[in-house]
Amino acid sequence: MSKTTVTRAHLAEALYHQIGLSRNESAEHVEAVLNEISDRLVAGETVKISSFGSLQVREKNERVGRNPKTGEEVPIEARRVLVFRASHVLKDKINAASRDD
Repeated sequence: MSKTTVTRAHLAEALYHQIGLSRNESAEHVEAVLNEISDRLVAGETVKISSFGSLQVREKNERVGRNPKTGEEVPIEARRVLVFRASHVLKDKINAASRDD
C-alpha cells in the first residue's frame, strides 16, 4: 500500500491531465471546491459527496480528562470537531483493493 499523501497540487494535476484544463484553471477549480466545502462546514452544514462520504461538524461538551503520564485531571474545553463518515461504496472499494493485494 502506498504511503503517498495527496495534496491540492496532486488534485489540480489530475484535473489538468483528465479534463484538459490549464494548470492554473485546474488549481483554481480545486481551490474553489475546497473553499466551498470548508465554508459549508464552518456554517454548520453537513457536506455529502455521493459515493464518497459525508463531513459534519459536531459539538463536543466540556469534560474532565486525565494526563496519562501524571494521572492529573485536566479540563478539556467544549469544542467543535470535524467528523468524516465514509460511504458504503468507498468502504467496499477500499476493502476490495485490500483483498487484491
